[in-house]
Amino acid sequence: MKVIAEAGVNHNGDLERAIALVDAAREAGAHAVKFQTFQAALLATSSAGKASYQKLSTPGAESQLAMIQKLELSQESFCRLAEHCAATGIEFLSTAFEEVSLNFLHETIGLRTFKIASGELTNMPLLLAHARLADQLIVSTGMATLEEIEAALGVIAYGMETPHEAQERPGREQFQAAYARALETRSLQKRVTLLHCTTEYPAPLSQINLRAMSTMRCQFNLPVGYSDHTMGITVPVVAAALGACVIEKHFTLDKTLPGPDHAMSLDPVELEAMVCAIADILVAMGDGEKRPGEAESRNIELVRKSLVASCDIRAGEVFTERNLSMKRPGSGLPPELYWSFLGKTSDRDYQTNDLIRQ
Repeated sequence: MKVIAEAGVNHNGDLERAIALVDAAREAGAHAVKFQTFQAALLATSSAGKASYQKLSTPGAESQLAMIQKLELSQESFCRLAEHCAATGIEFLSTAFEEVSLNFLHETIGLRTFKIASGELTNMPLLLAHARLADQLIVSTGMATLEEIEAALGVIAYGMETPHEAQERPGREQFQAAYARALETRSLQKRVTLLHCTTEYPAPLSQINLRAMSTMRCQFNLPVGYSDHTMGITVPVVAAALGACVIEKHFTLDKTLPGPDHAMSLDPVELEAMVCAIADILVAMGDGEKRPGEAESRNIELVRKSLVASCDIRAGEVFTERNLSMKRPGSGLPPELYWSFLGKTSDRDYQTNDLIRQ
């Protein structure tokens, strides 16, 4: 199980704040901290609008492009962040939103694991570029149907088996054929993880549909995790209990900071509480085998019962419902023998509450 602390753009374009986010994620116990790498001019046009939640937390009149330009970090900053992560012992991840940033993260930073954002699931050229570079892909599926996820997996399967220098211009038939081959070879199982996600900020509980994790796992036979956009930590902890292999959650240093994601993010204390709760859940889930645990084995004799004499019984007296009963401790004959003793003759004397013997 991997917990990814999603710093995203909660650095507000400030490298020192980004470094502080790395430190907070590590101190909270997250396995990885993830940012978002993009060149704003390559990501959005000036006519692209903002989501309703973004309008609430950023100047309403500005465009999406103007908003994300303020949140862009330089390539030099990302180099610093990756170095700081390596020095402090937490995995550095960043989502690339276009190929220039993808190639930078791969070639300069040396990333081999990439997280694909939900909004890029239908961006087939970017999916293909990811598949040709990555050793591991974590793919968010917010807003997607099963058919769209399968189509994306076809592109990924094609990219993983086809070198970048290939002259063929691929299309749906090639992607479908690659996916069919991947099903036979199970090649995607080792390299692709799907994340269930609800793309709304904050996401209402009524639209989370955590059972879709199981649906995706059965449909695609791939590892499945969960990227959470709800308020609080309840839903990601439940997702962990349902078998999520990755949990991703936004966090911030200060929920009151200006910016699109701060208000719905966890603060460092909440992030640590989530990490601890997930760790507890994983311990509690166990291995699924039904057997007495080590702790409860000590209590078996104390709380189970044995056959006992309800009153004094003389040798030669018949065992009846009146003189035979079940009481603690459970160190004697088990109660299941009760009926086999009824009507038999006692071969010894018993005092009240003595354990019955064979």
